[in-house]
Amino acid sequence: MSEAVLEVEWLGRIEYGLAWEHQKALAAERAASPHLPDKLLLLEHPHTYTLGRSGRFQHLLLDEASLAGRGISLYQVDRGGDITYHGPGQLVGYPILNLKRLHARRGLRTPDLHLYLRELEEVIIQVLAEFGLAGWRYQKYTGVWVSTAAGPRKIAAIGIRVTSRGITYHGFALNVAPDLSYFAGIIPCGIQEHGVTSMLELTGRPLAVAGLLPSLTAAFSRVLGLEAAVVAGPLKEIGNVVH
Repeated sequence: MSEAVLEVEWLGRIEYGLAWEHQKALAAERAASPHLPDKLLLLEHPHTYTLGRSGRFQHLLLDEASLAGRGISLYQVDRGGDITYHGPGQLVGYPILNLKRLHARRGLRTPDLHLYLRELEEVIIQVLAEFGLAGWRYQKYTGVWVSTAAGPRKIAAIGIRVTSRGITYHGFALNVAPDLSYFAGIIPCGIQEHGVTSMLELTGRPLAVAGLLPSLTAAFSRVLGLEAAVVAGPLKEIGNVVH
C-alpha cells in the first residue's frame, strides 16, 4: 500500500468521548506500526464543550446545572487551545497522520507543527471558496476567519495534538449550520473581541454537513499531498470523493 494513501471515514454523529478514544487508539496503532496509512475521521458531535491544554475554566460561562439542563457535555482534553463548542451542523475533522513521514516527503527533517496548522487552515479556506466565501488567516489567532459587516468572525476552529512519535490527532471544526446560540455559553477560544459565524449565516443557503464531505476530502488530499484512494463507511454512499 502506498504511504501516500489517505483513508477517509464518515462516522456520522458520535459522542465526543467515543471519538476521542477512537482517535487515541488509531494514533497508538500508527506509532507502533509506521507503515499504516494516514486516516481522516469526519463526523459531527452532539452538544459539547471541550477545554484544551491552555484553556481557562473562566471562559466557560455556564454552571454545571445549566450544562445539564441544555444537554451539553464538557470535556477537558489534550489538544492545544482554549475552549470551543462542537455540535450538530458542524463538520469536525480528526486527521490521524504520520506527520514525520508526511513532511519528510517535502524534504523536512522534522515535523513542522506550524506548517501543519497552516495546511489545515488552507483546507478550510479552499472549501469555503467553493461556496463563494473568502476565508482568511488572522495573524493573532489560529483558525479560519471571514469578514462580516460586524467585523471579523471565526468560522473554523483548529486544535491539534502531535505525539512524540509524530502522530497527529484532534483537528478542526467548521461551522456549517450549527445553532450558534451555544457559543454564547463560552468565550470561544478565549477570544472576547470577536464572535463566530457559520456558512449558513453568511450564505443564507440550507447546508447539510454531509454535502461538504466531497469538497472537504478533495481539499484535504490536495493540500496534504495524499490520495484518498480508500474511503470507509457510509461516506461511500454520498458520492465520489476520490480525486
